[in-house]
Amino acid sequence: MFACKTQPRRMRNLMIKRRRFRGIGAMVLPLISLCLVRPAVTFAQADPAAEPAVLAVAKVLPAVVNINTERVVRRQVRDPFDDFAAQFFGVYRNRPREIRQTLQSLGTGFLVDPAGFIVTNEHVVERAADLKIEVITNDKKSYKARYITGDSKRDLAFIKIDSDKPLPFVNLQDISPNLLGQTVIVVGNALGYGSSISRGVLSGVKRDITIDNVDYHDLLQTDAAINPGNSGGPLIDLSGRLIGISSAKMAFTPQGIPTQGLGFAIPADIVRQNVEEFKKVAEKRPPTKPAAQDEETGSSSADRLFGLQLQDLTNDLAAALGFATNKGVLVSAVEPDSPADQAGIERGLVIYRIGKYEVNSVKDVERLLSRANSGSSVDFAVGVIGRNGRGRRIETVNLEAR
Repeated sequence: MFACKTQPRRMRNLMIKRRRFRGIGAMVLPLISLCLVRPAVTFAQADPAAEPAVLAVAKVLPAVVNINTERVVRRQVRDPFDDFAAQFFGVYRNRPREIRQTLQSLGTGFLVDPAGFIVTNEHVVERAADLKIEVITNDKKSYKARYITGDSKRDLAFIKIDSDKPLPFVNLQDISPNLLGQTVIVVGNALGYGSSISRGVLSGVKRDITIDNVDYHDLLQTDAAINPGNSGGPLIDLSGRLIGISSAKMAFTPQGIPTQGLGFAIPADIVRQNVEEFKKVAEKRPPTKPAAQDEETGSSSADRLFGLQLQDLTNDLAAALGFATNKGVLVSAVEPDSPADQAGIERGLVIYRIGKYEVNSVKDVERLLSRANSGSSVDFAVGVIGRNGRGRRIETVNLEAR
């Protein structure tokens, strides 16, 4: 009797458990279904065109330009037989032959003013007196640019193109806060591929590096890829604000150890400060022909008009020659029968003034001679000032441009 009463009770408990299990199953299955459905709905709503990086690039890209430069390098070459004949037979050496070689380079820049002012690296457009500078905007239009000024210590340069309408530009009044770890985007002409993008993070600030015995201070560090051609291009954040200018990539340490992810940029606040100074120079300087060059030969004004080939008198060169430093431009060659040759100017002398203006670089000379034409009469203060001002021998020579 006891067993008969117990069996139905166990059956009832079992049935209750089954019902509970069925109830739980009825509740769990819809939840599983919802979990499976929700990711598909979220994925379908994602729009790449709304990504912050895409929007930032679209905002800045119209102001980014590709810079193609062409420089004519001159080398003096003497026939080895001339040296042999002079040494053993006393034959007069002929003047060395001049060989001209055209070097091309690529870089990036970006417009900072609707009037066509562009900032880039100085090393992209270095020695602009011997350069042809071509700028290609994002809409594939080509312009001839002229060099305005630059700062070699900061590796910044200012060039200009002329357009009949306002151009898109990067606003330097609203720059990035530059926080460690923030996302950065490199925009530029990497390896000649225009409108190239790379992405990384801001991995360091206030970095000091040395390139070719020149020290650069307070740079930003990033692991975003910076390749040849990126130099002078903008480094931006996800809001499209300027972080800095891509400037250099370290492939090896000074000890020769390979590195990865070490790119450097000039901070935006330094760029803004320099651009303000560059604009003041541009206001004082009259418009000139792009790069002060002859369109057919690529020669400088000093060479084309007066037969003078010049080079910057660096501190090392001045010390080696025994000349005063930070003064003048060295005459590296004189064309036979040119106005300079007929006036007695010789290789190795130094030009200290043109007219009433002192000159301390080839760029200074080209800027002053850029408006000179055939028949113009120009005064050159030529001679030598020795170290510490000793042995000063200077005379003013008047040359008529041919």
